[in-house]
Amino acid sequence: MDYVPYAVPFFLLAILIELAYGIIKKNNTYRLNDAISSLFMGSLRSANKLIIISFGGYIFYLIETLNDLWRMDASSPLVWIFAFVIYDFFYYWFHRISHERQIFWASHVAHHQSEDYNLSTALRQTGTGAFVTWVFYIPVFLIGVPSYVFVSVASVNLIYQFWVHSQHIPKLGWYEKFFVTASNHRVHHAQNENYIDKNYGGVFIIWDRMFGTYKEEEDSEAPIYGIRGRINTFNPIWANLHIYVKMIKDIWYAQAWKEKFYVPFARTGWQPSTLSIPAEKDYFNPGTFKKYNPQIPTKIKLYAFFQFFVLSVVGLLLLESGRLTYEQLWITISMMAFTMYCASLWLDGRKGFGMEVIRLGICLMLGIYTYLESSLGVIAISLVIYSILNGLILPIMHRPQVIPEA
Repeated sequence: MDYVPYAVPFFLLAILIELAYGIIKKNNTYRLNDAISSLFMGSLRSANKLIIISFGGYIFYLIETLNDLWRMDASSPLVWIFAFVIYDFFYYWFHRISHERQIFWASHVAHHQSEDYNLSTALRQTGTGAFVTWVFYIPVFLIGVPSYVFVSVASVNLIYQFWVHSQHIPKLGWYEKFFVTASNHRVHHAQNENYIDKNYGGVFIIWDRMFGTYKEEEDSEAPIYGIRGRINTFNPIWANLHIYVKMIKDIWYAQAWKEKFYVPFARTGWQPSTLSIPAEKDYFNPGTFKKYNPQIPTKIKLYAFFQFFVLSVVGLLLLESGRLTYEQLWITISMMAFTMYCASLWLDGRKGFGMEVIRLGICLMLGIYTYLESSLGVIAISLVIYSILNGLILPIMHRPQVIPEA
């Protein structure tokens, strides 16, 4: 059983509590633009699970159902404990390789792009992970862990990782020696030279201690969050695709065939020596690092937040309802992604008026068509009202004046 959907309301409540706590303590770790971007990416990840056929799910189905394999007894508590521990062991290696090899980093990088560190960062998940993560867990099925148990412990593992994405939780003494905590996970999200590519465990930090990837957070060096190859945008679509695009460019412009084939499997950041164009360089200087933070009017941030609120309602009430056909799911999720893209233009301080007019026009036409051609009358009327309401607000947003960065 997947427990994550049941935990989402508590995640959102915890985010609000952390935000309030930070404001009260005069140590707010949130920026609305970055938080909205993270929440958009969490929504996109949840939505695409409905339309992407899980290669892993299909493979595991074949292994467990179509073959007469021995399965552990799911009624035994010891099986659940074993599955929980062994899942985290394989998660460690999946997570480590996701940082060390380009094809896996291309998917995982989305989780690390935020230059803030708070509970909303935990929801900043990849939208392409379903294509690659399943490979690492095949051994779990081969040794007899039932699929029901696997899905359950995997979701508990993910839920555990939520709370460690906070700057307000101090070191926890003896607990730090055995389990992943906010302190040692802050190290994992840092791009400091002393911290980068450390602390890969999901629940247990013992794997990092065993395999030489553990690093303690030092009081003398504050973590600097984000990635070395900055994308300087809040666009969730580009956030999911930019490393894939970089790999394709490297393959295309590499002159040696050996290097072309090596690109996806190379260490993260490697580029061919035979490129016909200048190689990209990541310049990171902790002394001069400055967060990407285009200063835009508050009305723009609130407008973008309103779009997230609407997408959340769509996700909870529509996508999970089972009322949509597969084609309708594709259309709905495509429009959700387009909405995120348009909102990111506003957050980046770019001229998003024209694109927003196109988006609202499409929404209005879809609403009218849905009302005339299907039984989804309430949904169609809601979409028309949404389009008109946004259209009335839009002139206020027209050509926002970007405030220069301080």
